[in-house]
Amino acid sequence: MSNIPPSPVTLAFSGIQWDPMTKLRLTNAEKLLLRNAEANPIDYTLNTPAESTTYIKVVLKVLAEASGASGPSSKVSHVKDALSEDEALQLLYTDPMGVVTHYAITKLYDIIVCLREKKRGSVVTMGTTFFNPQDRNLIDEWRPLLRVLHLGGSGDAFAQRGAAYCLAYILMAGCPSQQFATNKSFKINHASVEEPLQALISWITSQLQSSSSSSLSLVTPTLTALMSCPEARIKFANSGGIGYLSRHLRNGSKGLKSGATVQQLYELTFCVWALTYECNTSVTVRMAFARDNAVHSLVDLVSSAPREKVVRVALSALRSLAQCTADAAPSPSAKKEVTGSTFLNEMIGCGLIKYVDQMKERQWTDPDIVDDLDVLYKLLHENFKEMSTWDVYLAEVKSGSLEFGFLHTEKFFKENAKKFEGPDGDFYVVKVWRCNVS
Repeated sequence: MSNIPPSPVTLAFSGIQWDPMTKLRLTNAEKLLLRNAEANPIDYTLNTPAESTTYIKVVLKVLAEASGASGPSSKVSHVKDALSEDEALQLLYTDPMGVVTHYAITKLYDIIVCLREKKRGSVVTMGTTFFNPQDRNLIDEWRPLLRVLHLGGSGDAFAQRGAAYCLAYILMAGCPSQQFATNKSFKINHASVEEPLQALISWITSQLQSSSSSSLSLVTPTLTALMSCPEARIKFANSGGIGYLSRHLRNGSKGLKSGATVQQLYELTFCVWALTYECNTSVTVRMAFARDNAVHSLVDLVSSAPREKVVRVALSALRSLAQCTADAAPSPSAKKEVTGSTFLNEMIGCGLIKYVDQMKERQWTDPDIVDDLDVLYKLLHENFKEMSTWDVYLAEVKSGSLEFGFLHTEKFFKENAKKFEGPDGDFYVVKVWRCNVS
């Protein structure tokens, strides 16, 4: 797990007194548990499955009561930078529920980190903590996390980022592919995380619709975490996620001020690369990559070279697309199959051959980059040899990367004039060209 930035009011947590906070509706036993948890190492509090579940339910109850349904807190939600102890304690006095909300998110994160660091075979796991021992369904107390994501107004960046991140790991623990989350004797009802996981991904895609760096900062930690889970990757792709990522990568490669930072570009490119792992087993994912101009975005990143680490992941994603097949998941329709050859044609149309040729002349210290360049060089040149001049021109038109060269001659246009009408006589190529240049 990566670290999430600490709450700006962290230094106020030690000043929280549970007795005066009647709004939280805590029982004496719950208050005692919270105090004991502060006085002891977290491993001690999570000693048995029952104790672990009891503690997590109290923390989630605190979050539920503190965050409420009235929107973000009046003061804490607006704080961006870390406060001094005096400033933080002053906010505890003027906006106690805002501070307690941040406290609950922080504690939840600490609990999840502790559980995930436990050795395999441990009696206490993510599964035994967040899923009922009777029916093995996800505990109902998770719901306040989703409510925090949908805070009105300007929201609460720390609370939303932390809630999304924690919820992702809770839900992934219930996915079939994540067997490490529980012991073999604790069989989770995987269906209980289906709807919550879709709700989380829907929130992520709604944030990705914004081009601002601040919106990206809310979701990139969570999205990066989710990409380790095949079930989450498929849901994200089916929710239009590849298109949103491609748009952000294009904006970033163009250097738009409102776009992603270099670190965010790296994280988004990593997510695209992770999604390519589903291409061999999902026709829907392959079609999404082809439809949403992901190749164009990745090639733009390679050509603009914002940082070596971004280029490395972009090349890996391009290589994965170039090598994908439809053998395990062919298209059920009669339409032309989307395979690695399809993506190679796109790459050629975007001018990747030129960039790869140039990059191979450089001395790279990263062996992954060298290996990816070697593979792409071979595949691109082999595919180029099999393409007719019209195929190359068509690929350039579709990519929007037309450049004056050997194709743009009077002879070429005379020989291929009829093809501009298209197989259906709708002048498809001309329409695409006009769309790309307008």
